[in-house]
Amino acid sequence: MNSIRHVPSRVKSKRTETILGAEREHFEKQQLSSISKAINSTETPLKEKHARRIILGTHREKGAYTFWSYAVGLPLPSSAILSWKFCHVIHKILRDGHRNSLQDCMRHYSSIAETGLLWNNTRDRHGYGQLVSLYSRLLCTKMEFHTKHSEIPASLEATDEVLERTAGTDINNVFQLTVEVFDYMDAELRLAEAVLRQLNMSIAISTLTSGQCKLAPLIQVIQDCSHLYHYTVKLLFKLHACLPADTLQGHRERFHEQFQSLKTFLNKARDMLYFKRLIQIPRLPDSPPNFLRASALAEHVKPMVVIPDEEELEEQEEDEPEPLIDVSEAQPSMASQPQGDIFDQAFGPPNDGFDDRDLQIENLKREIELLKAELEKIKGEAQRYITQLKSQINSLEAELEEQRVQKQRTLVENEQLRMELETLRRRNTEHESMQTNFFEAEKRSQATELRYNKLKEKHAELVANHAELLRKSSDTVKMLSATQQTQEEIERTKQQLAFEVERVRQESDMKFEEQRFDMDKLRRELEEKNAEIQKVKTLLQTSEKAGEQVNSSMAALQAEKERLTQSINKKDAELSSLVKEAQLKEYSLQQERDRTIKELAELQGKLKEKLSHEEQLQQKLLDEQFTLLQATVTEAENIIQDAVSTIDDPLHISCSSSPDYLISRAEATLSSIDKVQGGHSEYVKSMKDAGSLVRALTKFSHLTADTIISGSATAHMAPTDDADRLTEHCKSCATQSLQYLRNLKSKASLKGADPTSIQAAVQKILRIGKDLRPKGIDVGKDELGDMVDKEMAATSAAIEEAVRRIDEMMRQTRMDKTGVQLEVNERILNSCTDLMKAIRLLVLASTDLQKEIVDSGRGAASVREFYARNSRWTEGLISASKAVGWGATQMVDSADKVVLHTGKYEELIVCSHEIAASTAQLVAASKVKADRGSKKLGVLQQASRHVNEMAANVVASTKTGQDQIEDKDTMDFSGMSLIKLKKEEMESQVKVLELETMLGNERLRLGELRKKHYEIAGVPLEQLSQDNGLRASPHVTAAPSSPKPSKPTLMKKPALAQKPNIPPKSTLR
Repeated sequence: MNSIRHVPSRVKSKRTETILGAEREHFEKQQLSSISKAINSTETPLKEKHARRIILGTHREKGAYTFWSYAVGLPLPSSAILSWKFCHVIHKILRDGHRNSLQDCMRHYSSIAETGLLWNNTRDRHGYGQLVSLYSRLLCTKMEFHTKHSEIPASLEATDEVLERTAGTDINNVFQLTVEVFDYMDAELRLAEAVLRQLNMSIAISTLTSGQCKLAPLIQVIQDCSHLYHYTVKLLFKLHACLPADTLQGHRERFHEQFQSLKTFLNKARDMLYFKRLIQIPRLPDSPPNFLRASALAEHVKPMVVIPDEEELEEQEEDEPEPLIDVSEAQPSMASQPQGDIFDQAFGPPNDGFDDRDLQIENLKREIELLKAELEKIKGEAQRYITQLKSQINSLEAELEEQRVQKQRTLVENEQLRMELETLRRRNTEHESMQTNFFEAEKRSQATELRYNKLKEKHAELVANHAELLRKSSDTVKMLSATQQTQEEIERTKQQLAFEVERVRQESDMKFEEQRFDMDKLRRELEEKNAEIQKVKTLLQTSEKAGEQVNSSMAALQAEKERLTQSINKKDAELSSLVKEAQLKEYSLQQERDRTIKELAELQGKLKEKLSHEEQLQQKLLDEQFTLLQATVTEAENIIQDAVSTIDDPLHISCSSSPDYLISRAEATLSSIDKVQGGHSEYVKSMKDAGSLVRALTKFSHLTADTIISGSATAHMAPTDDADRLTEHCKSCATQSLQYLRNLKSKASLKGADPTSIQAAVQKILRIGKDLRPKGIDVGKDELGDMVDKEMAATSAAIEEAVRRIDEMMRQTRMDKTGVQLEVNERILNSCTDLMKAIRLLVLASTDLQKEIVDSGRGAASVREFYARNSRWTEGLISASKAVGWGATQMVDSADKVVLHTGKYEELIVCSHEIAASTAQLVAASKVKADRGSKKLGVLQQASRHVNEMAANVVASTKTGQDQIEDKDTMDFSGMSLIKLKKEEMESQVKVLELETMLGNERLRLGELRKKHYEIAGVPLEQLSQDNGLRASPHVTAAPSSPKPSKPTLMKKPALAQKPNIPPKSTLR
């Protein structure tokens, strides 16, 4: 009895092994059939149904080892077409197969590479050999890349967050990843270019099977290239945000080459009939992204490749795919497979003849057969009902799981929103505290700002018009930047929505896997039920041994029937509860979906409003830029018209000017005209920015007016013919300038405005000015060469005398002073000594530079002739040298007074500033003739900077000493009453107002003194010689004084010379 009961478990295990073996055998046969049909030597494109079965096989077995077990036996070296289709199938498996297929393919990496090397050295008549070589390189590159960066799937469908996580924060890793993506893209483009080059872009070829066989893999190439292009743009923008532009020049050039190749490939593929029904090819922008502008990232749109669904429906209509698992073969049929009579084998009749028990056995058999039929009927009905309930339960569980996922996602989003709300509250608290501190600081600063309100109001009136225009331009730029930020937020929202769609797709894939797992589970339960049926059959057969066992079996069957009925009722109750719960979840999801749709509609409405507002802002920007240009043109017209009216003014007849000044103004005007032309061309190209044209017009109007007035003043001292021609050209220049400005005020004539006529008129003025330049050299100019050497020597002697006097004062103060006074005097005198040494080095460097200038510029002439020919420059050197010597002597006197307590510290500070200004004048006079690449010029500039540092040290030492010497009384108001404090406060306010009034008057006096100083420095030499008793040169007008070499007195500062206007160095040679 025990042995008979153990029979069903062994039968069950054998039946399960038989079913699994049959399924595996059927699966392997189907895979072999699909592989043999997909990879063959016929020159036809790969059919999608065969490739789909192979890909589904990889998902069923979670890998590609079955495919490779058959693929290793393919005769790849015998046919290039066979190898081409083999590479195509591997490409599709890597892209769409199970994720473990990449590891299985990597085990056969060497076989793929050897196939490419084989066909690289072999030529076939169809041209597939070279294509197979390129395709194998692409597959090897693809496998290496995705093995190294496992976060990015082989289908390249990764989000921007995954790409950021793969790149990391190390800029070296980002740089290396960008290079690898470049190599990946090169391999894809080389294959595409080779295929298109062989097909020769014939429309008829793309409709033939031979051409389609070569074009079919390009669908996967287009899908890969769209993602690689997006990755490259993202990585390059990230690199430009961290590295200088020069470092990434090579990356930008390589990207531009790939951009043009990819754009050409996509345009050619888009025109082919073969691709029109299989894939929707994206369009790239007309120009590549500008990586030097960070805001260009918001303008980038990821190219999307769309595979139409109609193609799959057509494939299904043509040939219905066979199921992967034939369940009908795995289920044994009760009618087709008769059961063996185990009872007859164990307890059969004796061999010697008929037994009386045969009749009982026959009766029992007939009863058993009736019971079997009834049992099978009950089992079938129960099984069908159970199957229906399980299918309903599975669907409800799937919906419940989806609701649970939605709920979990909603909880996560709520948590994120709560964290953001906490962050905003914390920021608001910090902002309120900062606002409070700001109000307190503002209250403290109001008392100080009230003192300067009157000055600010007067200044505001002077710059109101100009500030209004600048303010409008700034507001427009801010509004445009805000609009750009809004666009960036919209782009981020779009990317987030795309990410949500991708996540939903992944969840659907996961649900598909779960449903397949449930199918397997149901299949196993079905097998268990079949095994239980076999067990029941065995038990029924054992009941033939005795009649009483039949009754017990019937009772057991009846009990089992009642148990099944109860379980069915229980399942019905559970099913109803699950249906109710699913309906509630569905209702809540429907509400959430409606709310999401409403929010999306609101966002789209806001987007449209933002776009319309942006267009209005852009139009407003153009109008404001044109208004700004018109205002600038009007102001320029007023300036030039004022210059024209100045020419006709009778008071202007007494004014005169030198030809050299006229030449300098004319040359500056010509350069400004070039800038106006450049700004005009930029504004015509892009009318969004008129800044360069406005700046150029402002400078052009002032320089042109200055040239016109200087030309008229020069004409007053020129011969009659030259004066008439010069005046006529000045008026012509004004007329052409006004005409050009009138053309700029109208949009119709703006593009055709040309300042060439103005340039010609200014060049005529320049030629007349050069003709009017004096040619002769008088006796006074012959003496200039000697005066330069004498004046430089006198300056050096004055500096040596100053150093000697400072050393003498240092010895005297060490003998007479002690303590703080001695420390202060030593610090001041040491800083003065350092300043004098720096000035002496400056004078020596200036002397060396002057010798270099004279040697390089005099040519065959003598040194005296060179100085005479460049008299204006020579006079500037003499004046600057005198100023340096006078400043050194004056500083020594001031330092002596400070040490003896008879002078003021402020005198020493003023002398320091004056010496810095005089040395700057000497450097400028020496620099105007020097070569830019001269080493001695660099030495002179270094010496000048050293003088400025030493002068600053003198000022610092003086101020520090003044703070140490002067005693400041501590303010003690503890014993004063309220009335006394108020009285003292009023007296202090009166004193402050008196001092401010004195300060204002003194500043006015200083301004008048400086104005008078420059007027004296710029008057004709005849008047200056009458005032100072000096002899002047009769050939110089409106030039600085040029006295004979006589050292000025100590307390009288020499007149400053104007900056010499010397022609370029090339004209002297």
